[in-house]
Amino acid sequence: MKHKNIIEQMTLEEKASLMSGKNFWNTKEIERLGIPSIMLTDGPHGLRKQGGKADHLGLNKSIPATCYPTAATLANSWDRSLAYKVGQDIGKEARSEKVSVLLGPGLNIKRNPLCGRNFEYFSEDPFLTGELAGGMVEGIQSNGISACPKHYAVNSQEHMRMTIDEIVDERSLREIYLTGFEKVVKESNPYVMMSSYNKVNGEYANENQHLANDILFSEWGFDGVVVTDWGGNNDRVAGLKAHNQLEMPSTNGITNKEIVDAIHAGTLDESVLDEAVDQLLSLIYKVRLDDKESVQADYEEHHNKAVEAARQSMVLLRNENNVLPLNEDEKVAVIGDFAKNPRYQGAGSSLINPYKLSSPLDSLEDSSLNIVGYAQGFKRMGGNSSKLLKEATSLAESAKTVILFIGLDESKEAEGVDREDLKLPENQLELVESIMKVNGNVVVVLAGGGALELPFADSVQSILHTYLSGQGVGEALTDLLLGKHNPSGKLSETFPIHYADVPSSPYYPGDQATSEHKEGLFIGYRYFETAEVPVRYPFGYGLSYTTFDYSNIVIDGLTVSFDLKNTGGMAGAEIAQLYIEKTDTKIFRSKKELKGFDKVHLMPGETKRVKLELTKRDFSYYNSERKDWEIESGKYKIQIGSSIQEIHLEETVDMDGVSPSVFLKHEFPHYSSVKVKDIPDTEFEKLLGKRLPSTKWNRIDDLGMNDTINQAQYKNWLGKMLYHSIIFFHFFFKKIGKPLTANNVYFVINMPFRQIDRFTGGKISRKNVEVFLRWINR
Repeated sequence: MKHKNIIEQMTLEEKASLMSGKNFWNTKEIERLGIPSIMLTDGPHGLRKQGGKADHLGLNKSIPATCYPTAATLANSWDRSLAYKVGQDIGKEARSEKVSVLLGPGLNIKRNPLCGRNFEYFSEDPFLTGELAGGMVEGIQSNGISACPKHYAVNSQEHMRMTIDEIVDERSLREIYLTGFEKVVKESNPYVMMSSYNKVNGEYANENQHLANDILFSEWGFDGVVVTDWGGNNDRVAGLKAHNQLEMPSTNGITNKEIVDAIHAGTLDESVLDEAVDQLLSLIYKVRLDDKESVQADYEEHHNKAVEAARQSMVLLRNENNVLPLNEDEKVAVIGDFAKNPRYQGAGSSLINPYKLSSPLDSLEDSSLNIVGYAQGFKRMGGNSSKLLKEATSLAESAKTVILFIGLDESKEAEGVDREDLKLPENQLELVESIMKVNGNVVVVLAGGGALELPFADSVQSILHTYLSGQGVGEALTDLLLGKHNPSGKLSETFPIHYADVPSSPYYPGDQATSEHKEGLFIGYRYFETAEVPVRYPFGYGLSYTTFDYSNIVIDGLTVSFDLKNTGGMAGAEIAQLYIEKTDTKIFRSKKELKGFDKVHLMPGETKRVKLELTKRDFSYYNSERKDWEIESGKYKIQIGSSIQEIHLEETVDMDGVSPSVFLKHEFPHYSSVKVKDIPDTEFEKLLGKRLPSTKWNRIDDLGMNDTINQAQYKNWLGKMLYHSIIFFHFFFKKIGKPLTANNVYFVINMPFRQIDRFTGGKISRKNVEVFLRWINR
């Protein structure tokens, strides 16, 4: 142990006290031994440091900070260096505010586009996720503080996230859900990792021996600290045995006592506690800021950088007849509530109080365009208004071009709540239809944190998706619309035509006890490409105002190089993508997988030689029987494209390896034929290697501490009243236009009873909760 001398001076109670927070955001200090307290706070796309009363869901305001594009937006830049710079800036703001651990980035995989927190995650692809998250981690930690990648692992839904059991086979776990974390741990060396609320294959992630001890610490060599998600502890002693060194927030000594009692009872070896204390002290001394020089963040400079990040991350999805960029002095009508009141970030623990905010309307009015007027067009939170519709239609008739701002409101995407569908609100779709009848030049500007169904996609002239672009959204968007900058973003996720096309749609979300990942490996493009299902926009897709040419591919060992030329008349950046496809495979697998990319900036007529490096791991699949990665011997196509569907160059290479003995096609007929929406339990159980647990709650047994308020609806009148009261207030706040409050009320319904005493710091004691449960169970 590095800090044996200090640990030997501690009492058992002092050691146990370090294993949970001092308060909501700080670790505990021990002054007599010179151990300082450090601060942790939210920060996936900007610093959320609360100056007053603390909470986890963004209820109370935080100090002003730069709001950068969310991870889902930044991922569309496909730019490692940009991710590094954004992380560096957020880290600098954190350090200037004496924050030692920034809780981000989030790198859970987008299993399903309905996940309410997808705006905080990078991609459906683990390689892209790991590359960009790694850049952000390195940028944050360049300031002498720690990043905290989250949520480890398989946090795929918000509904019932504190108790849901994610049932996933080992191969899919390794190849899809853990690869991003593995890349970040091995290549970017984060000092802290955050465990997730959910269970994975029957064990809570925070106390999951396989995820933590077998994989994270032993196999990957992680030597940092694991912190719970806030309130994410189930069994404190079990968590400690799985290398969870820090529980947050404070539990007012409740779980510290559990550790002490376990040692006295002989169920926990004190050496396990000593090792955890040693690892926590290493972190504290590494990122403490009380003895470091203070820094100042330049918020104006950071705003300009946030604008640049937004410019590089917006995606041009359609541009018929080159309607964009707009001409100078063009008569333009601006329509849609999001033009004046932009949707630029998500909700929940990542909610930033922006230092400044540029609205698209203000930026457009300050431009050279001839803005003939603005109309709200629709009620933001839904509902019909013939007056607003008439005003917008009338304005559209007076302009040459309409810039129409539509998207998802704040209630649709938030921590703790999943989306109900991929549809835009009916009042917005009605507006689009009405505008198109009177004006043929419609430029749709979308706002939202992910994929959408776009029934009008082939009818409007242009579509530009801003995603959630942060506080610089107005300036960045205006620059792209006017051609001052060239759009270069490409989708980091697939846009299906209909939600029913999504492979996990029959299984998502897990409603009660479990969430079965029956689709296995086949999420996102891995399904759509292999099953040849048409999509609205494929993975890696995005348009530019210029054109590019690919040529002269050469493969030398594991190095792939080719020429990329800007053949148009405007400077621009192209995202060249490398995919690997196994020919004549004997096992079920995705048709092709992303294994390399580069964002290349080119002047008109300029050519650059692009070089991409592969590794043997890029050709491998995970053999869950051998517990190792292996290459299937044979031929592989190396494909270079501008999206997964637009392949411009291809060469074939031979790879030495093994003849597979697992995942053989004839043994898994549904997976081999990609009929993953109808996987029989028997075939999924064969893949899992065990029987499936029940997907439903046991409604007969008494409720216990690990059950939720949601389950109280099946008990006596008191339980039903509690449940329906929360549902009432959820819909009430939604109705009166307070979506964030409504979502936070709903968050409570999925909270396990064990968390009540911990979240209230003992104000509602465990004994009080147990008494209440006895009443409900009568």
